[in-house]
Amino acid sequence: MEPEMARDQVERKPGAILFMCGMNSIRSPMAEVLARSLMPETYIASAGVRMGERDPFVDVVLDEIGLSLGKRQPQTLDELEDDYFDIIITLSPEAHHAALELTRSMAIEVAYWPTLDPTVATGTRDQILDAYRDVRNQLSRLIAERLAKKSGPPMSQSETI
Repeated sequence: MEPEMARDQVERKPGAILFMCGMNSIRSPMAEVLARSLMPETYIASAGVRMGERDPFVDVVLDEIGLSLGKRQPQTLDELEDDYFDIIITLSPEAHHAALELTRSMAIEVAYWPTLDPTVATGTRDQILDAYRDVRNQLSRLIAERLAKKSGPPMSQSETI
């Protein structure tokens, strides 16, 4: 591959992104909503390795910035309608392992963005919400820096980052 062509591919936005975490309850649905707000022209989904339950703190911290999960409920990989993505971004070690196993014979990039689980936070309601806000802000920054600022048209489904 020509160096210029490789650089061009790296600088373009992916056309389809999957965010994965353990249960699709906090980190990956939050990343999905944040990415959709920054990249409305891109197909974005999220899923968990196993089934989880919707977390009300996610609704609170998204509402603070004018976003919402709507009626969306957690889903597993098996429940996804589409199964082609240019990149899978994993947010937990369990999801990263599962994504690597899933894509070992596919030309799909798997990126790992280590993201703390805010459910381990203790203390007052405000202290717990601060942990969720930290996750929200970290994901928002990473999406803006690593995905949304890439130039050029979305990648076609035959290309990978």
